[in-house]
Amino acid sequence: MRIHDIRITSVSRHDKSVCFLPLSHVFERGWTYFCFCKEIKIYLNLNPSDILQTIKEIRPTVMCNVPRFWEKVAIGVQEKITEMKPFQKGLVAWALAVGKNYNIDHVRIGKKSSPLLWLRYQIANIFIFNKLKKVIGIENGNIFPTAGAAMEEQLIVFFRSLGIPIVYGYGLTETMATVSCFNYSGYKFGSVGEVMPDVKVKIGDDNEILVKGKTVTSGYYKKPEATKEAFIDGWFRTGDAGKLDGNHLILIDRIKDLFKTSNGKYIAPQQIETRLGADPYIDQIAVIGNERNFVTAIIAPSLERLKAFAKKNNIAYERIEDLLENEQVYRFYEGRIAEGQKDMAKFEQIKKFKLIKKGFSIESGELTSTLKLRRAVIQHNYKALIDSMYDNSSIKMY
Repeated sequence: MRIHDIRITSVSRHDKSVCFLPLSHVFERGWTYFCFCKEIKIYLNLNPSDILQTIKEIRPTVMCNVPRFWEKVAIGVQEKITEMKPFQKGLVAWALAVGKNYNIDHVRIGKKSSPLLWLRYQIANIFIFNKLKKVIGIENGNIFPTAGAAMEEQLIVFFRSLGIPIVYGYGLTETMATVSCFNYSGYKFGSVGEVMPDVKVKIGDDNEILVKGKTVTSGYYKKPEATKEAFIDGWFRTGDAGKLDGNHLILIDRIKDLFKTSNGKYIAPQQIETRLGADPYIDQIAVIGNERNFVTAIIAPSLERLKAFAKKNNIAYERIEDLLENEQVYRFYEGRIAEGQKDMAKFEQIKKFKLIKKGFSIESGELTSTLKLRRAVIQHNYKALIDSMYDNSSIKMY
Protein backbone atom coordinates (compact mmCIF):
# COMPACT_ATOMS: atom_id res chain seq x y z
CA MET A 1 0.00 0.00 0.00
CA ARG A 2 3.03 2.30 0.39
CA ILE A 3 3.07 3.46 -3.22
CA HIS A 4 -0.58 4.48 -2.89
CA ASP A 5 0.22 6.42 0.29
CA ILE A 6 2.75 8.43 -1.69
CA ARG A 7 0.36 9.22 -4.56
CA ILE A 8 -3.02 9.39 -2.76
CA THR A 9 -2.50 11.78 0.15
CA SER A 10 -5.92 13.37 0.70
CA VAL A 11 -7.83 10.41 2.20
CA SER A 12 -8.41 9.87 5.94
CA ARG A 13 -10.52 7.94 8.44
CA HIS A 14 -13.24 10.55 7.95
CA ASP A 15 -13.92 9.33 4.39
CA LYS A 16 -16.51 6.72 3.46
CA SER A 17 -16.56 4.39 0.48
CA VAL A 18 -19.08 2.21 -1.34
CA CYS A 19 -17.93 -1.23 -2.48
CA PHE A 20 -19.56 -1.69 -5.88
CA LEU A 21 -17.29 -3.87 -8.03
CA PRO A 22 -16.82 -7.60 -7.33
CA LEU A 23 -14.31 -8.21 -4.53
CA SER A 24 -12.91 -11.03 -6.63
CA HIS A 25 -11.33 -8.37 -8.82
CA VAL A 26 -8.01 -6.89 -7.75
CA PHE A 27 -9.11 -3.28 -8.32
CA GLU A 28 -11.92 -3.37 -5.75
CA ARG A 29 -10.00 -5.72 -3.46
CA GLY A 30 -6.88 -3.57 -3.52
CA TRP A 31 -8.94 -0.43 -2.91
CA THR A 32 -10.72 -2.16 0.00
CA TYR A 33 -7.36 -3.08 1.57
CA PHE A 34 -6.25 0.52 1.14
CA CYS A 35 -9.44 1.73 2.84
CA PHE A 36 -8.84 -0.69 5.73
CA CYS A 37 -5.35 0.72 6.18
CA LYS A 38 -6.78 4.24 6.28
CA GLU A 39 -9.67 3.27 8.63
CA ILE A 40 -12.19 4.32 5.98
CA LYS A 41 -15.74 3.09 6.52
CA ILE A 42 -16.90 0.83 3.65
CA TYR A 43 -20.52 0.20 2.67
CA LEU A 44 -21.29 -2.90 0.61
CA ASN A 45 -23.64 -2.61 -2.35
CA LEU A 46 -24.87 -6.17 -2.94
CA ASN A 47 -27.06 -5.57 -5.99
CA PRO A 48 -25.36 -3.76 -8.92
CA SER A 49 -28.70 -2.38 -10.11
CA ASP A 50 -29.09 -0.54 -6.78
CA ILE A 51 -25.80 1.35 -6.97
CA LEU A 52 -27.20 4.76 -7.91
CA GLN A 53 -29.71 4.64 -5.04
CA THR A 54 -27.02 3.38 -2.66
CA ILE A 55 -24.77 6.31 -3.55
CA LYS A 56 -27.61 8.76 -2.89
CA GLU A 57 -28.17 7.20 0.54
CA ILE A 58 -24.52 6.82 1.61
CA ARG A 59 -23.07 9.98 0.01
CA PRO A 60 -19.57 8.47 -0.38
CA THR A 61 -16.51 10.68 -0.43
CA VAL A 62 -14.31 8.03 -2.06
CA MET A 63 -15.13 5.06 -4.30
CA CYS A 64 -13.38 3.07 -7.01
CA ASN A 65 -15.27 2.42 -10.21
CA VAL A 66 -15.12 1.67 -13.93
CA PRO A 67 -15.57 4.20 -16.78
CA ARG A 68 -18.93 2.69 -17.79
CA PHE A 69 -20.41 3.80 -14.47
CA TRP A 70 -19.36 7.39 -15.09
CA GLU A 71 -20.68 7.23 -18.65
CA LYS A 72 -24.12 6.35 -17.28
CA VAL A 73 -23.91 9.09 -14.65
CA ALA A 74 -22.94 11.64 -17.32
CA ILE A 75 -25.89 10.58 -19.47
CA GLY A 76 -28.20 11.02 -16.47
CA VAL A 77 -26.83 14.49 -15.71
CA GLN A 78 -27.10 15.53 -19.37
CA GLU A 79 -30.74 14.39 -19.42
CA LYS A 80 -31.44 16.53 -16.35
CA ILE A 81 -29.87 19.49 -18.12
CA THR A 82 -31.93 18.81 -21.26
CA GLU A 83 -35.13 19.05 -19.18
CA MET A 84 -34.19 22.51 -17.88
CA LYS A 85 -35.61 25.78 -19.14
CA PRO A 86 -33.48 27.75 -21.63
CA PHE A 87 -32.32 30.22 -18.97
CA GLN A 88 -31.23 27.38 -16.67
CA LYS A 89 -29.42 25.65 -19.53
CA GLY A 90 -27.56 28.87 -20.19
CA LEU A 91 -26.46 29.07 -16.55
CA VAL A 92 -25.21 25.47 -16.62
CA ALA A 93 -23.31 26.10 -19.87
CA TRP A 94 -21.71 29.19 -18.29
CA ALA A 95 -20.80 27.24 -15.15
CA LEU A 96 -19.26 24.37 -17.12
CA ALA A 97 -17.16 26.82 -19.13
CA VAL A 98 -15.97 28.44 -15.89
CA GLY A 99 -15.30 25.03 -14.33
CA LYS A 100 -13.24 23.94 -17.32
CA ASN A 101 -11.27 27.16 -17.31
CA TYR A 102 -10.56 26.88 -13.58
CA ASN A 103 -10.02 23.13 -13.08
CA ILE A 104 -8.63 22.10 -16.47
CA ASP A 105 -6.88 25.17 -17.84
CA HIS A 106 -5.44 26.34 -14.51
CA VAL A 107 -5.47 23.89 -11.58
CA ARG A 108 -4.51 20.90 -13.75
CA ILE A 109 -1.33 22.54 -15.04
CA GLY A 110 -0.48 24.39 -11.83
CA LYS A 111 -1.35 27.78 -13.25
CA LYS A 112 -2.61 30.38 -10.79
CA SER A 113 -6.09 31.66 -11.57
CA SER A 114 -7.10 35.29 -11.43
CA PRO A 115 -9.20 36.47 -8.45
CA LEU A 116 -12.13 37.01 -10.84
CA LEU A 117 -11.94 33.45 -12.21
CA TRP A 118 -11.68 32.07 -8.67
CA LEU A 119 -14.78 34.05 -7.65
CA ARG A 120 -16.71 32.90 -10.71
CA TYR A 121 -15.81 29.30 -9.94
CA GLN A 122 -17.01 29.62 -6.34
CA ILE A 123 -20.33 30.99 -7.60
CA ALA A 124 -20.63 28.21 -10.19
CA ASN A 125 -19.76 25.62 -7.55
CA ILE A 126 -22.28 26.86 -4.98
CA PHE A 127 -25.24 27.48 -7.27
CA ILE A 128 -24.75 24.92 -10.06
CA PHE A 129 -22.17 22.20 -9.43
CA ASN A 130 -23.18 21.35 -5.86
CA LYS A 131 -26.79 20.91 -6.95
CA LEU A 132 -25.80 18.59 -9.80
CA LYS A 133 -23.49 16.61 -7.51
CA LYS A 134 -26.24 16.29 -4.89
CA VAL A 135 -28.49 14.71 -7.51
CA ILE A 136 -25.83 12.00 -7.93
CA GLY A 137 -24.93 11.80 -4.24
CA ILE A 138 -21.27 12.80 -4.42
CA GLU A 139 -21.31 16.45 -3.39
CA ASN A 140 -18.61 15.70 -0.79
CA GLY A 141 -16.39 13.80 -3.21
CA ASN A 142 -12.73 13.54 -2.26
CA ILE A 143 -11.27 11.07 -4.77
CA PHE A 144 -12.77 8.54 -7.19
CA PRO A 145 -10.20 6.08 -8.63
CA THR A 146 -11.39 4.85 -12.03
CA ALA A 147 -9.88 2.08 -14.16
CA GLY A 148 -10.65 -1.18 -15.92
CA ALA A 149 -11.34 0.20 -19.40
CA ALA A 150 -10.64 3.14 -21.69
CA MET A 151 -12.22 6.45 -20.69
CA GLU A 152 -13.08 9.23 -23.12
CA GLU A 153 -11.23 12.50 -22.58
CA GLN A 154 -14.45 14.52 -22.83
CA LEU A 155 -15.91 12.47 -19.96
CA ILE A 156 -12.94 13.26 -17.71
CA VAL A 157 -13.12 16.94 -18.69
CA PHE A 158 -16.85 17.02 -17.90
CA PHE A 159 -16.52 15.60 -14.39
CA ARG A 160 -13.32 17.44 -13.54
CA SER A 161 -14.98 20.68 -14.67
CA LEU A 162 -17.77 19.93 -12.18
CA GLY A 163 -15.14 19.50 -9.49
CA ILE A 164 -15.61 15.72 -9.28
CA PRO A 165 -12.08 14.35 -8.64
CA ILE A 166 -11.90 11.33 -10.94
CA VAL A 167 -8.44 9.74 -10.78
CA TYR A 168 -8.05 7.65 -13.92
CA GLY A 169 -5.49 4.88 -13.90
CA TYR A 170 -4.23 1.56 -15.19
CA GLY A 171 -3.25 -1.72 -13.61
CA LEU A 172 -3.52 -5.49 -13.66
CA THR A 173 -4.05 -8.35 -11.22
CA GLU A 174 -0.38 -9.31 -11.62
CA THR A 175 0.77 -5.83 -10.61
CA MET A 176 -1.51 -5.68 -7.57
CA ALA A 177 -3.60 -3.18 -9.47
CA THR A 178 -2.10 0.27 -9.97
CA VAL A 179 0.73 0.75 -12.45
CA SER A 180 -0.10 4.39 -13.20
CA CYS A 181 -2.76 6.95 -12.33
CA PHE A 182 -3.58 10.64 -12.52
CA ASN A 183 -2.02 12.87 -9.92
CA TYR A 184 -4.02 15.66 -8.31
CA SER A 185 -2.57 18.02 -10.88
CA GLY A 186 -0.24 17.74 -13.85
CA TYR A 187 -2.15 14.85 -15.41
CA LYS A 188 -2.19 14.58 -19.19
CA PHE A 189 -5.24 13.79 -21.28
CA GLY A 190 -4.80 10.79 -23.52
CA SER A 191 -2.73 9.07 -20.83
CA VAL A 192 -3.57 6.71 -17.98
CA GLY A 193 -1.55 8.84 -15.60
CA GLU A 194 1.97 8.91 -14.23
CA VAL A 195 3.80 5.70 -13.41
CA MET A 196 3.52 4.97 -9.67
CA PRO A 197 6.46 5.34 -7.27
CA ASP A 198 8.57 2.15 -6.97
CA VAL A 199 7.14 0.90 -10.29
CA LYS A 200 9.23 0.77 -13.47
CA VAL A 201 7.72 0.74 -16.96
CA LYS A 202 9.32 0.34 -20.37
CA ILE A 203 8.02 -0.39 -23.85
CA GLY A 204 9.05 -3.67 -25.47
CA ASP A 205 8.50 -5.36 -28.81
CA ASP A 206 5.17 -4.68 -30.52
CA ASN A 207 4.85 -1.65 -28.21
CA GLU A 208 4.05 -3.98 -25.31
CA ILE A 209 4.01 -2.36 -21.86
CA LEU A 210 6.54 -4.09 -19.58
CA VAL A 211 6.43 -3.61 -15.80
CA LYS A 212 8.87 -4.25 -12.96
CA GLY A 213 8.56 -3.45 -9.25
CA LYS A 214 7.82 -4.61 -5.72
CA THR A 215 4.09 -4.87 -6.42
CA VAL A 216 4.54 -7.16 -9.44
CA THR A 217 3.88 -10.87 -8.88
CA SER A 218 6.80 -13.28 -8.88
CA GLY A 219 4.78 -15.75 -10.93
CA TYR A 220 1.66 -17.89 -11.23
CA TYR A 221 1.01 -20.51 -8.56
CA LYS A 222 2.25 -23.94 -9.70
CA LYS A 223 2.29 -22.78 -13.33
CA PRO A 224 5.97 -22.56 -14.30
CA GLU A 225 5.32 -22.46 -18.04
CA ALA A 226 2.81 -19.61 -17.74
CA THR A 227 5.23 -17.77 -15.46
CA LYS A 228 8.09 -18.20 -17.92
CA GLU A 229 5.94 -16.87 -20.76
CA ALA A 230 4.76 -13.88 -18.71
CA PHE A 231 8.25 -12.50 -18.05
CA ILE A 232 11.12 -11.33 -20.21
CA ASP A 233 14.43 -10.53 -18.49
CA GLY A 234 12.60 -9.92 -15.21
CA TRP A 235 9.98 -7.62 -16.74
CA PHE A 236 6.31 -8.61 -16.60
CA ARG A 237 4.59 -8.64 -20.00
CA THR A 238 1.23 -6.92 -19.60
CA GLY A 239 -0.18 -7.88 -22.99
CA ASP A 240 -1.16 -4.23 -23.49
CA ALA A 241 0.20 -1.95 -26.19
CA GLY A 242 1.24 1.54 -25.19
CA LYS A 243 3.92 4.23 -25.11
CA LEU A 244 5.57 6.59 -22.66
CA ASP A 245 5.44 10.38 -22.71
CA GLY A 246 7.98 11.22 -20.04
CA ASN A 247 6.59 9.53 -16.93
CA HIS A 248 3.06 9.52 -18.35
CA LEU A 249 1.83 6.17 -19.68
CA ILE A 250 -0.37 6.11 -22.78
CA LEU A 251 -2.44 2.97 -23.32
CA ILE A 252 -3.30 2.00 -26.90
CA ASP A 253 -5.20 -1.29 -26.58
CA ARG A 254 -4.93 -4.92 -25.55
CA ILE A 255 -2.48 -6.52 -27.99
CA LYS A 256 -4.72 -9.57 -28.30
CA ASP A 257 -7.71 -7.28 -28.99
CA LEU A 258 -5.97 -5.47 -31.85
CA PHE A 259 -6.99 -7.02 -35.13
CA LYS A 260 -6.17 -6.66 -38.80
CA THR A 261 -8.77 -6.55 -41.54
CA SER A 262 -8.33 -8.61 -44.70
CA ASN A 263 -7.16 -5.36 -46.33
CA GLY A 264 -4.20 -5.19 -43.93
CA LYS A 265 -5.52 -2.31 -41.80
CA TYR A 266 -4.98 -2.53 -38.04
CA ILE A 267 -7.97 -1.74 -35.82
CA ALA A 268 -7.97 -0.87 -32.09
CA PRO A 269 -11.55 -1.89 -31.17
CA GLN A 270 -11.54 -0.44 -27.66
CA GLN A 271 -11.03 3.07 -29.01
CA ILE A 272 -14.10 2.71 -31.22
CA GLU A 273 -16.15 1.08 -28.47
CA THR A 274 -15.22 3.74 -25.94
CA ARG A 275 -16.18 6.53 -28.32
CA LEU A 276 -19.53 5.05 -29.38
CA GLY A 277 -20.28 3.55 -25.97
CA ALA A 278 -20.66 7.08 -24.60
CA ASP A 279 -23.76 7.55 -26.78
CA PRO A 280 -26.89 7.52 -24.57
CA TYR A 281 -28.71 5.30 -27.07
CA ILE A 282 -26.00 2.61 -26.87
CA ASP A 283 -25.69 0.43 -23.77
CA GLN A 284 -23.03 -1.92 -25.09
CA ILE A 285 -21.08 -2.37 -28.30
CA ALA A 286 -18.66 -4.99 -29.61
CA VAL A 287 -16.60 -4.15 -32.68
CA ILE A 288 -15.96 -6.99 -35.15
CA GLY A 289 -13.63 -7.25 -38.15
CA ASN A 290 -10.69 -9.58 -37.59
CA GLU A 291 -9.60 -10.86 -41.03
CA ARG A 292 -12.80 -9.44 -42.51
CA ASN A 293 -12.89 -6.83 -45.26
CA PHE A 294 -14.61 -4.14 -43.19
CA VAL A 295 -15.60 -3.31 -39.61
CA THR A 296 -19.00 -4.21 -38.16
CA ALA A 297 -20.54 -4.10 -34.70
CA ILE A 298 -23.05 -5.78 -32.44
CA ILE A 299 -24.95 -3.19 -30.42
CA ALA A 300 -27.15 -3.59 -27.36
CA PRO A 301 -29.26 -0.41 -27.45
CA SER A 302 -30.68 1.47 -24.48
CA LEU A 303 -34.17 -0.02 -24.78
CA GLU A 304 -35.89 2.65 -22.69
CA ARG A 305 -34.48 5.47 -24.81
CA LEU A 306 -35.19 3.52 -27.99
CA LYS A 307 -38.82 3.05 -26.94
CA ALA A 308 -39.08 6.78 -26.26
CA PHE A 309 -37.64 7.46 -29.72
CA ALA A 310 -40.20 5.11 -31.28
CA LYS A 311 -43.06 6.79 -29.45
CA LYS A 312 -41.91 10.26 -30.46
CA ASN A 313 -41.61 9.20 -34.11
CA ASN A 314 -44.85 7.17 -34.21
CA ILE A 315 -43.07 3.88 -34.93
CA ALA A 316 -45.53 1.06 -34.35
CA TYR A 317 -44.32 -2.33 -33.14
CA GLU A 318 -45.66 -5.35 -31.29
CA ARG A 319 -42.39 -6.91 -30.16
CA ILE A 320 -39.01 -5.45 -29.28
CA GLU A 321 -37.55 -7.57 -32.06
CA ASP A 322 -39.76 -5.70 -34.56
CA LEU A 323 -38.45 -2.39 -33.25
CA LEU A 324 -34.83 -3.51 -33.52
CA GLU A 325 -35.35 -4.50 -37.15
CA ASN A 326 -37.21 -1.30 -38.09
CA GLU A 327 -35.64 0.59 -41.01
CA GLN A 328 -36.14 4.00 -39.39
CA VAL A 329 -34.46 2.79 -36.20
CA TYR A 330 -31.54 1.41 -38.20
CA ARG A 331 -31.07 4.74 -40.00
CA PHE A 332 -31.27 6.56 -36.67
CA TYR A 333 -28.43 4.47 -35.23
CA GLU A 334 -26.54 4.66 -38.49
CA GLY A 335 -26.54 8.45 -38.21
CA ARG A 336 -25.40 8.42 -34.58
CA ILE A 337 -22.58 6.00 -35.37
CA ALA A 338 -21.45 8.12 -38.33
CA GLU A 339 -21.45 11.24 -36.16
CA GLY A 340 -19.46 9.49 -33.43
CA GLN A 341 -16.84 8.27 -35.90
CA LYS A 342 -16.64 11.27 -38.21
CA ASP A 343 -13.03 12.05 -37.29
CA MET A 344 -11.85 8.44 -37.54
CA ALA A 345 -10.15 6.90 -40.55
CA LYS A 346 -12.48 5.41 -43.17
CA PHE A 347 -11.19 1.88 -42.56
CA GLU A 348 -12.00 2.23 -38.83
CA GLN A 349 -15.60 3.22 -39.43
CA ILE A 350 -18.41 0.74 -38.85
CA LYS A 351 -20.05 -0.19 -42.13
CA LYS A 352 -22.77 -2.51 -40.81
CA PHE A 353 -24.21 -3.34 -37.42
CA LYS A 354 -26.87 -5.43 -35.72
CA LEU A 355 -29.04 -4.43 -32.77
CA ILE A 356 -29.65 -7.10 -30.13
CA LYS A 357 -32.37 -7.30 -27.49
CA LYS A 358 -30.33 -8.71 -24.62
CA GLY A 359 -26.99 -7.18 -23.77
CA PHE A 360 -23.74 -8.96 -22.98
CA SER A 361 -23.52 -10.32 -19.42
CA ILE A 362 -21.15 -11.87 -16.91
CA GLU A 363 -23.51 -14.84 -16.55
CA SER A 364 -23.27 -15.67 -20.26
CA GLY A 365 -19.49 -15.45 -20.10
CA GLU A 366 -19.47 -12.50 -22.51
CA LEU A 367 -18.18 -10.04 -19.88
CA THR A 368 -15.45 -10.22 -17.26
CA SER A 369 -16.11 -9.30 -13.62
CA THR A 370 -15.11 -5.71 -14.47
CA LEU A 371 -17.43 -5.60 -17.49
CA LYS A 372 -14.75 -6.03 -20.17
CA LEU A 373 -15.77 -7.82 -23.34
CA ARG A 374 -14.76 -11.45 -23.78
CA ARG A 375 -14.39 -11.17 -27.54
CA ALA A 376 -13.88 -14.85 -28.29
CA VAL A 377 -17.09 -15.76 -26.44
CA ILE A 378 -19.06 -12.99 -28.15
CA GLN A 379 -17.83 -14.02 -31.58
CA HIS A 380 -18.76 -17.63 -30.83
CA ASN A 381 -22.21 -16.82 -29.42
CA TYR A 382 -23.08 -14.44 -32.26
CA LYS A 383 -21.31 -16.22 -35.11
CA ALA A 384 -24.43 -16.51 -37.29
CA LEU A 385 -25.34 -12.87 -36.71
CA ILE A 386 -21.80 -11.74 -37.51
CA ASP A 387 -21.60 -13.86 -40.65
CA SER A 388 -24.88 -12.38 -41.87
CA MET A 389 -23.31 -8.91 -41.92
CA TYR A 390 -20.66 -10.10 -44.36
CA ASP A 391 -22.85 -12.18 -46.66
CA ASN A 392 -23.19 -10.75 -50.19
CA SER A 393 -21.69 -7.47 -49.06
CA SER A 394 -21.63 -4.53 -51.41
CA ILE A 395 -19.71 -2.28 -49.04
CA LYS A 396 -17.17 0.01 -50.66
CA MET A 397 -13.63 -0.85 -49.61
CA TYR A 398 -11.00 1.71 -48.55
